[in-house]
Amino acid sequence: MSVHVENCIIIGSGPAGWSAAIYAARANLKPLLFEGAMTEENRVMGRYPMGQLAQTTEVENYAGFPTGKIKVFLESAIDSDRHYMLPPIEEHPHAVTGPELMELMRQQATNFGTRVITDDIVSVDLSGKPFQLNTSESGSFQAHTIIIATGASANYLGLPSEEVFRNKGVSACAVCDGALPRFRNKPLVVVGGGDSAVEEASYLTKYASKVHMILRRGEMRASKIMQQRALDNPKIELVKFSVVDEVLGDANDMRVGVTGVRVKNVDTGTTTVLEAAGMFLAIGHTPNTNFLSGQVEKHANGYIRWTQPYRTITSVEGVFAAGDVADDYYRQAITSAGTGCMAALDAERYLAGVGVH
Repeated sequence: MSVHVENCIIIGSGPAGWSAAIYAARANLKPLLFEGAMTEENRVMGRYPMGQLAQTTEVENYAGFPTGKIKVFLESAIDSDRHYMLPPIEEHPHAVTGPELMELMRQQATNFGTRVITDDIVSVDLSGKPFQLNTSESGSFQAHTIIIATGASANYLGLPSEEVFRNKGVSACAVCDGALPRFRNKPLVVVGGGDSAVEEASYLTKYASKVHMILRRGEMRASKIMQQRALDNPKIELVKFSVVDEVLGDANDMRVGVTGVRVKNVDTGTTTVLEAAGMFLAIGHTPNTNFLSGQVEKHANGYIRWTQPYRTITSVEGVFAAGDVADDYYRQAITSAGTGCMAALDAERYLAGVGVH
C-alpha cells in the first residue's frame, strides 16, 4: 500500500508559519501545518502554539492594523469555537493584541484549506526523498517539501536559583504570567535592556507596585522611542551596571516563591538585594532547531542558514526556513510573515520544477 506524501508540511505556528500556510494553500499545495503541542514544557520554554506573538500584548507596528474598533471584527472573523483562545474580546485603545493577530492569521490559513495538527515534530530524516517527519503523538508523515518556521525560545541566565524558582516567580513571559496574584501590587524585576525588555516592564507596571530593570551597561539597548517609554513610566526604575547574582525566596512553598533578587554591580562587585515577588527574563532567544539533529546547515549562533540571497532556501533541497528560526537580525512579526510568504512561493516553484503538482 502506497504511503500518502504531503506536498508541503509547515512546522511552526507563528507569523511565518501562518503566512506560509496562507500562500501555500492559495497555491493549491494543500499544506499540513504542525502548530506544536499545548504541553507544560512548551509553555515554560516559550514554544507554545502561535509563537512569541501570542505572548505579546498590544501590537502597534503590524501594517494594516491601525487603532480602531476591533471587537466586532474579531467576533465575526474568528470561528466561535476559537474565541476561548483569545483574551476577553473587548475594545482597547491600541490596534490589536498579539493573541488576536495570531488567531486572525490562523483563521485565514484554515479558511483557505490549511490542515492543522496540534502536535510537535520531534525528529526528521532529510537524507532522502520524500522527507520523513516524526511527531510526539500523531505518528509519522512524509512530505515533498518542508517549511521550518519554529521560531526561537527565550534565553535564561543559567543560575541554579533561577531554575529552582522557575514557575515560582521566575518567568520569561510577562503576558503569560504577569497578572498572577503573586505579582499584583508587588515589586518585580525585569532582566534586559532591549525593546522586548521595555515592553515586558511596561506591561508589568499594570500590576506591579514597581519594576526594576537590570541593565549590564549604563544605558538601554532599546530603540529611542522604547527607551523614552521606560524613562517616562514612573513605576520603572533602572538598575545600571548590574547583573543578577541570585534569586532569593522559598522554593518549597508555592505561595511564597520568589521574595527578592540579589544583584551585583559589575564595576565594584558590591551586591544589593532588591525586594521582588518575581523576575522576568528578556535577554534574547535561541532558535528552535533541536529536532533537526544537525541535518540543515546553521550559523555559529544556531540560526538556520539561507544559502541564497533573497531566498528561503536551506542547505537541503526542498527544505525552506522562515521567520525567527533563520532571521537573527530583524526578528519582527512583519518580517517573519514576509519570509513565510517567500518560503511558500519558493516551495511552490521547487515543486513545479521537480514535477510535483
